[in-house]
Amino acid sequence: MPISALPEQIADWLVHFPASGVLQFTDRGIEAIDKPECDGFVVLMGASLAPEHVAITIKQIREMGMQVCGFMPFAVGNVWTVVLGTSAHSSDLMQWLKIQDWSIDGAHVAALPRLQAGGLILMDMDSTAIQIECIDEIARLAGVGEQVSAVTAAAMHGKLDFAESLRNRVALLKDAPVSILDQVANNIPLMPGLTDLVSTAKSAGWKLAIASGGFTYFAGKLQRDLGLDHIESNVLDIDGDHLTGKVNGRIVDATVKAETLRELQARYQISDKQTVAIGDGANDLPMLKAAALGVAIHAKPVVREQAQVAIRHMNLEAVICLLQAGDLIARA
Repeated sequence: MPISALPEQIADWLVHFPASGVLQFTDRGIEAIDKPECDGFVVLMGASLAPEHVAITIKQIREMGMQVCGFMPFAVGNVWTVVLGTSAHSSDLMQWLKIQDWSIDGAHVAALPRLQAGGLILMDMDSTAIQIECIDEIARLAGVGEQVSAVTAAAMHGKLDFAESLRNRVALLKDAPVSILDQVANNIPLMPGLTDLVSTAKSAGWKLAIASGGFTYFAGKLQRDLGLDHIESNVLDIDGDHLTGKVNGRIVDATVKAETLRELQARYQISDKQTVAIGDGANDLPMLKAAALGVAIHAKPVVREQAQVAIRHMNLEAVICLLQAGDLIARA
């Protein structure tokens, strides 16, 4: 049976899978196999995931000279996920998936952490765990929004040294009232999927933390609200009721973020195979590369290009799909 003979809805594919849960796609059509041998995995996911997305991807894999098999699809809420096993891990296929003009997300990895094995998730905060850049919001309320947001954008695209740019931006906030911080903290829009990711991961024994070039004033609120295990972020200097325009202590830059991943992994005795890092800016790249699974979420171009996985359409629920895909592969 060719893939074109499968039903038009992914949900209806389930009855066509054998007890092993794996189908091999060959020139002859689709054949059941007992034990797949894979050196790479493609994960396709999205609420609008359709058989044609899977067929296009299988065609591309085979044209790249790789064998391909399919694992039984599964859903996370209304999001369907299809995992394809490949006979090799290809950087060309990884990049091909990142640039497809479709409404779903796709990733190609050599291996995936397992949700049920527990582990460590380390997230950036601004534009990753939450939908805003807190310093830009503070600056807007302080009347220096345009100056600060322009520098923030350049830093996140990797065009400026992060530590220097942060000090310059904070200097513009000198004499701003501390009450501004509360206005921002009390109206933080969480990234969609964050609470589901936290609750799902915590129930499976994962440690969750934030490493942010933003500020403890806001990361601390997230830690209290979500029950996070650790935060690493910058401390704004305050004198009475006003900001001084300075940052206390070391700056949490790209190097510190990667160091935090390693330090927390050692503290919690996490396997090298069970670490996940999530971010969007250039200062997140070392952290993403240090993790077993590095996920760029709605990221800047330089980050999308270099990250192991680039999520363009979904939000943080994509990480749940990836981790459950790891469980699926392990069971096969």
